[in-house]
Amino acid sequence: MKDYKFAALFCRADSAYKKREAWDVYDASRDATKYEGDLPVAVHPPCRAWGRLSHMAFRDGTPPEKIEAEKNLALFAIEKVRKNGGILEHPSGSKLWQILPDVGDAPDDWGGFTIEIDQYDFGHVAHKKTKLYICGMDAWSIPELPAPDNTIHLCEKGKKRSICGNVEGTTRCTQYQREYTPERLIDWIEEALETITKWEKVK
Repeated sequence: MKDYKFAALFCRADSAYKKREAWDVYDASRDATKYEGDLPVAVHPPCRAWGRLSHMAFRDGTPPEKIEAEKNLALFAIEKVRKNGGILEHPSGSKLWQILPDVGDAPDDWGGFTIEIDQYDFGHVAHKKTKLYICGMDAWSIPELPAPDNTIHLCEKGKKRSICGNVEGTTRCTQYQREYTPERLIDWIEEALETITKWEKVK
């Protein structure tokens, strides 16, 4: 059995986390809700049921009970972060932030707090405003965040990319590009979880 340091839940099958020996990675085939370990976690629960356009996200006829089940994955993720210590990642526009502390709010009863990042600063191909809910350390102990990336990266069509393609002069990201986690963001998450591990040892 491998000696993992962290667990990543709700990942893509081709997630970059899988390239790293420190990570116990749960994609759809493993069912993240079956994870019962005590490692610090990075969780990336599905977001479409929590989006501002969630009423349009299930036009394929998905039964209401399946929509609710998908929505509940984020609630499971919150519980796991609070229990194990870790980081939950969700879009800045997600309705999930209506039930979690927002940026600038005082920590909640579990010591959890929220910061906002732009994944573009970590090497994402498009600007992607994201909020991170963090439990297991205080806000003063998070790793240093990268400086804003003000460069312009063009795709093969000579346009900038945007997540949904709804920004004038941009081309829409592919599904993979919308969902993947940049390597440099995983580096940052690892450093944060290392800090959480150290905090746990001195409790």
